[in-house]
Amino acid sequence: MSQPDFWNDSETAQSQIARSNEIRGWVVPLGELTSAVEDAGVLLEIAEEEEENPDDSLRELSGELDKIMARLDAVELKRMLGGANDKKDAILSINAGAGGTEACDWADMLFRMYKRWGENHGYGAKVLDLLPGDAAGVKNVTAVFRGDYAYGYLKAERGVHRLVRISPFDANKRRHTSFASVNISPEIEDDVPVEIEEKDLRIDTFRSSGPGGQHANVTDSAVRITHIPTGIVVRCQNERSQHKNKAVAMRILRSRLYEHEMLRREEELKKEHGSKMEIAWGSQIRSYVFQPYTMVKDHRTKVETSSVEAVMDGDLDPFIHAYLKQFG
Repeated sequence: MSQPDFWNDSETAQSQIARSNEIRGWVVPLGELTSAVEDAGVLLEIAEEEEENPDDSLRELSGELDKIMARLDAVELKRMLGGANDKKDAILSINAGAGGTEACDWADMLFRMYKRWGENHGYGAKVLDLLPGDAAGVKNVTAVFRGDYAYGYLKAERGVHRLVRISPFDANKRRHTSFASVNISPEIEDDVPVEIEEKDLRIDTFRSSGPGGQHANVTDSAVRITHIPTGIVVRCQNERSQHKNKAVAMRILRSRLYEHEMLRREEELKKEHGSKMEIAWGSQIRSYVFQPYTMVKDHRTKVETSSVEAVMDGDLDPFIHAYLKQFG
């Protein structure tokens, strides 16, 4: 980078700078950790040499070790986000399961939870498609979360989420169980090869079913695309024109097909080499119990907490980090 002809090829220069920053992102924290461990060793020697009241040095040492472990955990977590797509933006889709209004309300609650998680981590979320429930909540919603490693973190949330509570929609105050499925795909660039043939697509147009107002669609501008070989269905109705909705829907479809192929290859590897547990579409990954007690439990990592309100406000890091450490 210090050579006089470094900027002659700006594209190559930018690539080398990006690579340099990536390497520096590993070297600097590891160097700091090494120094911190050496300093802790000095504190230990001081404590061992103190004949009277070594407690102060031991307390200081204990505090430094806690800081070292926290920084080490951060480096370890970063190492687990080394997949080819982990740094990309994430397309999140939530679909309400069977159960009518109760399931739609649960899907809406999950979407709020992920939006709060995104806000807490600096990720912007843009709704690409939303189909409201008949009485409350949403039947399905698709949004893109933008920011470094959005997909790397959110991929831990793929699967079926189960809710147990006394339904506010039941006049008899009975306990209900509801399900919603969460799908996560990396938003891929246009130059990533994904083969889509026109004959494999069924494209339907319809009127937007979103809220009214001065910008409500009065034409069939919403678009639904079905990929016949895989059965993958994507929709978009949030843009103003059919052309824009189709472009967004095709972008979602490309990402979904890319993820579908990656999961297929992953399943083949599992069959060849075995796996600790099945992680696939339709697997129930987590239960949220509101009554008769409060608990959120991840069935893959066994991490659980009684702080249901905190989780629903976006406190998902203990679950995501445990998943990445176990399966990342």
